[in-house]
Amino acid sequence: MILFPAIDLKDGQCVRLKLGDMDQATVYSTDPGAQAKAFEDQGFEWLHVVDLNGAFAGTSVNGAAVDAILKATKNPVQLGGGIRSLEHIENWLNRGLSRVILGTVAVRDPGLVIEACKAFPGKVAVGIDAKGGKVAVEGWAEASELGVIELAKKFEGAGVSAIIYTDIDRDGILTGINWESTLALADAVSIPVIASGGLASMNDIRRMLEPDAAKLEGAITGRALYDGRIDPAEALALIRAARS
Repeated sequence: MILFPAIDLKDGQCVRLKLGDMDQATVYSTDPGAQAKAFEDQGFEWLHVVDLNGAFAGTSVNGAAVDAILKATKNPVQLGGGIRSLEHIENWLNRGLSRVILGTVAVRDPGLVIEACKAFPGKVAVGIDAKGGKVAVEGWAEASELGVIELAKKFEGAGVSAIIYTDIDRDGILTGINWESTLALADAVSIPVIASGGLASMNDIRRMLEPDAAKLEGAITGRALYDGRIDPAEALALIRAARS
């Protein structure tokens, strides 16, 4: 079980959005590299990064900030937002990313995801963002008619390393992870699932260590971590104890 601290990038700064709304952004740090190093120093083993501008623009926008993060931390980094082609993927992996997250393109062109998994084994994850149970794309600005499990099943056996499942209706508002939907997705596919959106307190950390959640790869924490609602040392100690 992995707890992924999140760095969401908007205009080169670390922010958290409320319900995926770019106009409801709280700035938590103006130095993404320093924030990445702080998470490493706290004992986190992975880092989850999202290029928010890139997700809306359809191409990488916060490249300089991501490069600063990669330079500042030894931890593996996964990145989503605006990665829409094999060239994008190869470029980012060559710059030091451990994993790319494909979101909108997974809906628009599932074949590209399958091709990417063959070209870059173990390096490609799929981000599935849901609003009202339906998949959202283009930085959450547009809803589709595609169901979450329906989309996930398209990638069974393709070599996708993980599915990052975000419940937009809970993102950034600290109401707790949607465990029911997250675990239903994990039950429906063999691909490891990472929970995202709404992680609110140490209760969510304890919940993800329950036996029925053992199938998950982990969970992403953002606002609760920045606001001090989660104690990093306590959370990581609980996770280590559950592993042993």
